[in-house]
Parts: sequence; C-alpha cells; structure tokens
Amino acid sequence: MIDRHDYSPWDFWTTASDEARTAQRSRQDRALREHPSWSFGDACFVSPLAAVDADDLSLGDRSYIAAGAYLTGTLRIGADCSINPSTVVRGDVVFGDGVRMGAHSSVLGFNHSMEPGTPVFRQPLTSRGIRVGDDVWIGSHVVVLDGVTVGESAVLAAGAVVTKDVPAGAIVGGNPARLLRWRVPPAEGAPAPSALARAGSRDRAADADREAQLRAFAETARAEAAGILEGAHDDRTGLFADRPGAAATVRAQGDAIEIADLLLATVPPRTDRDALVARLRGWQDAATGAVAPLGATAPPEWTDGDTAYHVLSTGYALDLLGSSFAHPVGLITEATPAALVARLEALPWESDPWNAGHHVDALGTALLWARRRGDALAPGVAETLFGWLVTRSDAASGMWGRATADRGLLLLVNGFYRASRGTFAQHGIPVPHPEAVVDTVLRHARDDRWFAPTALDACNVLDVAHPLWLTRASGYRRAEVDELAGRLLDAALGGWHTGSGMSFRLAGDEPGLQGTEMWLAIVWYLADLLGQSDALGYWPRGVHRPEPAPPR
Repeated sequence: MIDRHDYSPWDFWTTASDEARTAQRSRQDRALREHPSWSFGDACFVSPLAAVDADDLSLGDRSYIAAGAYLTGTLRIGADCSINPSTVVRGDVVFGDGVRMGAHSSVLGFNHSMEPGTPVFRQPLTSRGIRVGDDVWIGSHVVVLDGVTVGESAVLAAGAVVTKDVPAGAIVGGNPARLLRWRVPPAEGAPAPSALARAGSRDRAADADREAQLRAFAETARAEAAGILEGAHDDRTGLFADRPGAAATVRAQGDAIEIADLLLATVPPRTDRDALVARLRGWQDAATGAVAPLGATAPPEWTDGDTAYHVLSTGYALDLLGSSFAHPVGLITEATPAALVARLEALPWESDPWNAGHHVDALGTALLWARRRGDALAPGVAETLFGWLVTRSDAASGMWGRATADRGLLLLVNGFYRASRGTFAQHGIPVPHPEAVVDTVLRHARDDRWFAPTALDACNVLDVAHPLWLTRASGYRRAEVDELAGRLLDAALGGWHTGSGMSFRLAGDEPGLQGTEMWLAIVWYLADLLGQSDALGYWPRGVHRPEPAPPR
C-alpha cells in the first residue's frame, strides 16, 4: 500500500512511523552519496515516487518533494517549500523560502529554439532561468515559463500561464497572466518593477495605443516592402543597392533577403531563389572561404572589415534561402588555439573595442557555419574563443576593453554587442556579468551625444537594445530598462518614411535597406522588452535573430 505521506508529506516527521522515518533518512543518505552536488536541509522529505534527476539540487530545511514530481536541471529550493504531487520543476530554477507549489504545476527554466525547417528535437535548448522570491504561492495547474522572475509574497492563481515578470506582492492570473489585484500593495509612488505589473497598474490606454502603433508600423512595413525592394534592385545586373542610385554591395543583397523574409516570407521581388543562392555561393573564395567586397581585385583578407561582416550577412542570407556556404570559412577552420589567442590579443580592445568586437562577431559566426557544415576544427578552438572572452570580461563593466576619451562608452558598448552577438547570444551561452552589462548600458544611454532624439542611429540603438534584451532574465533595474525601451521605441516608430523605409540615422539620412533592416529588428527587441512584440507579427530570423541559432 502506498504511504499517504508520499502525497501529503507536510506532517511526515511528526506522524510517520519510526520505520518510515528511518527509511527516508536512508534514502536521502544514499542520494547524497550518489550525487555529491546535492544537499538536503533538516527535516526534508523526498518521496520515493518522485523522479528527481537534477544535476545540482539544494533542498532547504523542512521542504519536501511529493509523489509524481519531476525535477531536473540546477535547482536551489529554500526552506519550508512544497513541491506537491505531479509538479514539474526543470532547468535553472531558484525558489526562495516558503514557496508553495500546487499540484500539476510546471516551472520550466529552459526552452527550445523554434526555427522553421528544423525539427524541434534537433534545435538547441536555451535557458535564462527562473527566480521565485520568498513567500510565493503557486496555485494548481500553473505554468511559469523560462526567463521569469516572481517577486516575494506574490500569488500565481490556479491555471495561470506566467510569461512575464511578476512584481512583489502581486496576485496574477489568466493566460497570459495579468495583474488581478495586490496581496501586498506597492509603496505609494514606487515604480512598477516589471512589464507584467505595468499591464495591470500602468495606463492601459497608453499600452493599447502603443500596441496599435506597433501593429500599424508592421502593417505599413509589410505593405511597402515589395516596392522598397524593387526600388533598390538593378534589373540590368540583378543586384541590390542600399537605396536607388547607390552602388551595389554584398551587404545590400543580405539586407534585401532579410527584409523580404521578415515581412513577405519569400524572396525579394524580381529575384529567383536558386539564382540568389548560386550568386551568393559563387562569391565565396574557395581558398579562404571569405566573401570579398564587390569589385575587389586583391585576394580577400580577414582583417578587412567588410570581408569579416560578410561572414554574417552572406551566411545568414544563404541560411534564410535554405542553403549555406559552399566552402569552409577558413577564419575558423584554419585556426588553432594558439593562433586564435594571438588574433584575439592583437585586436584593438583599448583603442577601438567596437572594431575588436566586429572581428569577434565574425569568428563566432564562422564557428556556427563550421558546425552546421560539419567542418573539422582544431581541438580546443571553440573552448579557446569562449574561454578567452569569459576570462577577459571586465567584472565592473561586463564588457571587453575600455571607454575612450573622445567617445565615452560608445565604442565599448557597441563592441560588446558585436562580440556577444556572435558568440554568447548566437551559441546560447549566458554572458559572464549580466548586471554589470545593464549598469554600463544604462549609463551609456544617458549620453546625449548618441541618444538625444536628433542623434539616434540604428547602430547605437541596436547596440543597447540587444544587450538589455540578452540580460533581461536578471530583472536588474527593470523599471529603468523599460523606461529607456519605451522612449527609444516611440522614437523608432515615428521614423518610417512612406514608400522608402527607414534611415540609418533617424533624423537626416536618406532611407535605405540597411537602415530598414536594422530598425525592424530594433523595434522588435524594444517591443519585446516591454512585452508587446506580438503586436508586430514578425520575428527576426537572420543576423539579428533573438534566439540562439540551431546547430543542425
């Protein structure tokens, strides 16, 4: 007969028989011997009918895991917590003290990538983690998704699907969860700490107005995309330029393909998929794997900035077309750990961290294409790249390099975006010092040389939007992040030029494919930080994709 304590374990240590208590201690001792990274506090209970397969597990005093529970990953569970029958706790999850979790609920601190064309089971897992504060009640049949932080004394009502952060003291419910009322009202005048809190306490009319603007922006972009692309196309050469009358470039081909994929879900007008693939693959130098600028007469050099960027723009254009590079990208396939360290050390981290990050972006993306193609790499190359970046990251700024006297934090932050995009973000690895990154980005965004309304350009705005999105799971300084995201988003939504797209610099430049492609991605990142990206109806899949790229 099943012991009732397996399903109702809260009084086990006061009502169970001596034999049952001895058996429980023996099971815990055996589990600790088999799993040196586990730890149990005093008076814990773990049902033998629970499936506990965690890599790391810390269970606080008087906490219990009931029958039918399923636990995996890296789990830190505080004191007086209940993991009730038929619950699921997986991934990178931290519970504070006094967290009570109702039956049939799931806390899922990981996710699958979802790129079309690749079976989900072949796509990489990502994990931003879930953090739950003290004294939180998770009702029955609740689902908490990856990246969520739940503040102390909150209540997640039965059946809630929690996709955004929950502020301390809030009672939330529904799918997706919304603020219902307050269990512990916030102090008068205190800023709302999360997007979900704002959904219940901020001006709902203002939220609805912004979502309407996002929908209108995306609808206009979709309606005008074909005409913009046709205007940038030269029928004589079959090539795209950034804007009508400009010279064709390699990057412009990638921008055109990305815009068409994002807004039209097809190839650009006046083009053929097979012909595009053949052209892009034909531009790759067989000896080096590099794509040189159009019209170049000398062999391509990896030190050239345009050649390095073509690893991204041409590689992702081919990827969106369902193809890939024809040859190995020698930047990474010919590297050795020693040569890679020498290359990284030689980059201008102190004087020009943006340029240094630009070349790291190419290295990280070349690594992706090598893995996709199954190209042989020297042992330790990937570990050297990531190990160098982790050990050289400045704990104070979270970045690589230093501010410069003439531009302040501009090159440092922009270089962080480039270096982290191609490595940590693209390969699904957490950045080393996320809170320091947020501090640095917010400080940089106060510099009116780059962030006054008339000074905004796509590079500088993307290079703060992406790091803030990449570190959003920390919940750190969330109100300030949201305020900045809202301000920048409002500026971006007003930057569309009828019939011609968006300028790289919002005020003053002529619209073109580069500005249009970049601002479309920026708008998505800023809207997603505010929990409103669904209104756009698109999701970047190319160079500016938000989730890690599947290795295939």
